[in-house]
Amino acid sequence: MRGAGNMQGMMKQMQKMQKKMAEAQENLGNERMEGTAGGGMVKVIVSGHKEVLEVIIDPEAVDPEDVEILQDLIVIATNDAIAKAEEMTNSTMGQFTKGMNLPGMF
Repeated sequence: MRGAGNMQGMMKQMQKMQKKMAEAQENLGNERMEGTAGGGMVKVIVSGHKEVLEVIIDPEAVDPEDVEILQDLIVIATNDAIAKAEEMTNSTMGQFTKGMNLPGMF
């Protein structure tokens, strides 16, 4: 019954890895990434879970005659912040899938 012992050990390792992955995922939610546009006139803060937490707009960026520029700056800053969150997620969670070919995993 030597194979059963190996299977138990492997299951324990998998449980430990699952726990570590859950902790890492939770910690990502506490991280904050900032995306900027317009030389910092628009800032967007997102969590590691890619949720927009805050939008900061410098009053100088507000031109009632040209709202489209402000809208574009918000989109750019948001995409910048989300890209940083994605990079952090890949870096953090990628440690659990190194060497594994798992499509769709981080």
